[in-house]
Amino acid sequence: MSATISFCALLALLFGLVLACVQPLGGYMARVFAAPVPSPGSAPDATAGADRPPLALRLGAPLERWLYRLCGVHPEREMDWSHYAIALLLFNACGALVVYGLQRLQFWLPLNPQHLTAVSPDSAFNTAVSFITNTNWQGYAGESTLAYLVQMAGLTVQNFLSAATGIVVAIALVRGFVRHGARALGNFWVDVTRATLYVLLPLAAVLAVALASSGVIQDLGGYRQVTTLEQATQTLPMGPVASQESIKELGTNGGGFFNANSAHPYENPNAVSDLLELFAILVIPFALTATFGRMVNDARQGWALLVAMLLLLVPLIVLAWHSELHGNPLLARQGVDQVASLAQSGGNMEGKETRFGIAASSVFAAVTTATSCGAVNSMHDSMTPLGGFVPLFLIQLGELAPGGVGTGLYTILVFAILGVFIAGLMIGRTPEYLGKKIESAEMKLASLFILTTPFLVLIGTALAVAVAAGKAGVANPGPHGFSEILYAFSSAANNNGSAFAGLSANTVFYNVATGIVMWLGRYWPIVLALALAGSLAGRKRIPVTEGTLPTHGPLFVALLIGSILLIGVLTYVPALALGPIVEHFLLSAAT
Repeated sequence: MSATISFCALLALLFGLVLACVQPLGGYMARVFAAPVPSPGSAPDATAGADRPPLALRLGAPLERWLYRLCGVHPEREMDWSHYAIALLLFNACGALVVYGLQRLQFWLPLNPQHLTAVSPDSAFNTAVSFITNTNWQGYAGESTLAYLVQMAGLTVQNFLSAATGIVVAIALVRGFVRHGARALGNFWVDVTRATLYVLLPLAAVLAVALASSGVIQDLGGYRQVTTLEQATQTLPMGPVASQESIKELGTNGGGFFNANSAHPYENPNAVSDLLELFAILVIPFALTATFGRMVNDARQGWALLVAMLLLLVPLIVLAWHSELHGNPLLARQGVDQVASLAQSGGNMEGKETRFGIAASSVFAAVTTATSCGAVNSMHDSMTPLGGFVPLFLIQLGELAPGGVGTGLYTILVFAILGVFIAGLMIGRTPEYLGKKIESAEMKLASLFILTTPFLVLIGTALAVAVAAGKAGVANPGPHGFSEILYAFSSAANNNGSAFAGLSANTVFYNVATGIVMWLGRYWPIVLALALAGSLAGRKRIPVTEGTLPTHGPLFVALLIGSILLIGVLTYVPALALGPIVEHFLLSAAT
């Protein structure tokens, strides 16, 4: 009973804090992206009331103008979807080259007190692609592979920029619904600057201070030699952790400074830091639903998406917790005590930190895989089959409940288009959403968007289990080994970054294969989402009639959830049956 009470209290506290911030933060972001571009000599306080730009924009206007002049950007020139996409792709490609170069040259660069050598070409390629795509898949141990400069100028910078990229794609798609008879979706350079300067940087600065206050380390000194209680010598890795940890969680990136990620006491020392990190992961993706409602001038639309996200996420969190709480039957047969008592939290504690226990570990695993955040505070590979099924299935659903920053919103909007199309087929009417007719062009783009990641996941998994180089990394033959490979490509294609740790993925095969899958899994859907936004922006708005399906009520929410689950079940259940599902039945039969 006490375990249930503590779990429910954690959920209530976490979601209470997040939901309290949804409307204020969502409204703020809507005003940030709706504010006019500052021009030299303009009066920053000329507007008033709800249309007045936020204080941050008014204070930052000189810096914003200076950045545009420095980079040769014409902020007043808006772009159609193709130019927006080209700017985005070039910007991220340049980021990949910078991160790759920093890794290859790090031995000759400053802020390398450990004198770490250059990263191998295949690992550097994988890491560069991983961090620009917001995946943060790490096949290496950060504290023994990357120097401070690479961690800060390479990885931390891309944590900001990849998160900003996801946000601006979502904003562009929302503009596609808002505008009518138009070609332009905004200016990518303005949008990405504002997402970074006015949304991510202030929040990350505040969170970094809060994390440092709770015990997360932040320094630039060398690693420290200490003497243990057993009089042995141990090296303690140090570094600028709090600053990276804050944007890692806020941007739903997930890449850890240390190999153990948020299970490391320097990254996540106690229950307070754990709650702060969970809150940071969820707050922007959920708040973007309010941004959507504000931008389309109908708050009910945002609430409908928010409710659908919660109805998908919360039951799966409960399933993960319930599966881990009841322990591992194989461990029970070996005489391992898994009963909760004053001395232990009970349940399947293999691979989990005692300072978090079953509840916080299960919530963290579900939250980070429901978003595109690959952070972990326990090892997913050691969860029970059904417990491990939850993070895997959440990734495969498309990480839209609530998803990553921006990616969750534009993904669930694509599913909303699919949902109204199915409803239109059932009642014999042309489907429409937010006053826009959904016709063949939109459905082709939405279908390609939805099919892209399953194609990459299943083809990548099939290739890995068919070739010797793929099977060589498997330490656990059988269903669990298959689950590890399926999880790896699901994580890469959906830009999550977490892993079933039993797979040896730092090989040329997996570095190249997952790197390609990460790139295609990130940018092909982005291009399709922008093309969809351009198509919608060019359509005229049609009036609401009695035959129009309301897209803010319980019927629409049920239709949206049904569409998401239907696609997930039809696409992935055959593969899941070969991994966690059959493993669960084998475990049950063994007991």
